[in-house]
Amino acid sequence: MSQTLLVSGVVAVIGFAIGYAFRQFFAAQKANSVEQTLKLKVEESKNQSKEILIEAKEKAALLLEEFKREERERKTQLEKLEERLLKKDESLEAHQRSMTERERRLEDEAQKLARLSEEARAQHAQALQQVEKIAGLTREEARARIVKEIEEHHRDDLAVVIQKLENDRREEVEKKSLEIITTAVQRYARSHVSDVTTSVFQLPNEELKGKIIGREGRNIKTLERLTGVEVIVDDSPENVILSSFDPLRREIAKMTLEKLIKDGRIQPAKIEEKVEESKQEMQKRMQSIGEQAATDLGIINLPKEILQLLGRLNFRTSYGQNVLVHSVEMAYISAMMAAELGANVEVAKKGALLHDIGKAISHEVEGTHVDLGRKILKKYDIEESVIRAMESHHEDYPFSTPESFIVAAADALSAARPGARRDTVENYIKRLEDLEKITTSFDGVKSAYALSAGREIRVFVVPEKIDDFGALQLAKNIAGKIQSELRYPGEIKVNVIRETRAVEYAK
Repeated sequence: MSQTLLVSGVVAVIGFAIGYAFRQFFAAQKANSVEQTLKLKVEESKNQSKEILIEAKEKAALLLEEFKREERERKTQLEKLEERLLKKDESLEAHQRSMTERERRLEDEAQKLARLSEEARAQHAQALQQVEKIAGLTREEARARIVKEIEEHHRDDLAVVIQKLENDRREEVEKKSLEIITTAVQRYARSHVSDVTTSVFQLPNEELKGKIIGREGRNIKTLERLTGVEVIVDDSPENVILSSFDPLRREIAKMTLEKLIKDGRIQPAKIEEKVEESKQEMQKRMQSIGEQAATDLGIINLPKEILQLLGRLNFRTSYGQNVLVHSVEMAYISAMMAAELGANVEVAKKGALLHDIGKAISHEVEGTHVDLGRKILKKYDIEESVIRAMESHHEDYPFSTPESFIVAAADALSAARPGARRDTVENYIKRLEDLEKITTSFDGVKSAYALSAGREIRVFVVPEKIDDFGALQLAKNIAGKIQSELRYPGEIKVNVIRETRAVEYAK
């Protein structure tokens, strides 16, 4: 039994020894493998470092070469610049020497001329003394004797000359008188143009003129740009003149001034705010005017858009005649004529009231006011009988109903009465409208206003579409088109304005 235990112990010891030996062997093998891997990694890193270093050296060499090349070019440019400056200095020095020499010669000439002038005066005085000595008379005595002899020998000739001078003077006086009369007549004839193209705005006090003008005129320029009205601040006490052929623009400018004076703060930002407020109020005001006109005539159920356009006619003129007043007058005349003739009174009255509705937008849209009026009335479902009644008042369309004859007759009566219309005003306003239409036909034009009685067209462009060079070219193109398409006296200044504005809000 003891032998068996001994054998088992020996076997166990031998097995332990063999296992320990195997573990040592495998551990050595693993260590060798890790060492080889590390060696490979180190070698690979060294190779990559060498490649990076070589690449860096190559890039450094290229950069150095590029720097040297740029340095050579810069040096060459500096040498050329220095050479040009040297030549310019030499040219300036030569020019200065030439100018110095010229000044010296001029001074010598001036001194020579002074000497000659002095000698001439001395010789002249000496000659006079010799003449007086020989003649035995002084200069004054000789002049008096000569004049007396001429009077005695040429008395008749002098009378003829004096008479001729008197006749010439009379003709000159008559010519001058005719010019004065003609000018007075002309000024009187143009006075009605001023009446329909200008408005006078009363100021509470004279000090407000400076505020309206603003520093360097910025307030008045902003007001003119936003309203299209020329603001004239002259010497007339407590008055500002608003000039524009468009009564609507003048009224908006007038309302804006009233708001600004009431607010007390007159500056570009506040002017923009008040102009927008005035435009919104004007829309409401035109609506109210149109409603009042229709109510006075007993016409109901007109669309609010039509009433808005009717109110706008209150600020339009035709041959110096207020279009809305003319239309209302026609409506009354048409109603009376229709009642006498047994025609439809309501159709005749509506046709007369709406016959010029196209004039509310005729200056903004292409087409005759008759065609525009027909389109507007059809758009808002006005009765066909009313459209037929209004479309023939200029005989653009054939007379198709009795009411169309009545409306045309009422139009002729209202326009033909003494003092109703003035052709000069209509021609003048038509020319200004054509001027603005020609200008706004160009791409990139935001708005255009005819000012100074048509002698200037002020054009505002979209800065994103038109650059500074384009603004110059646009002014030239507009001027060319005006010359080719419009007849006008004198010349027209084309003023193209390009403004860029940046707005941001701090929150």
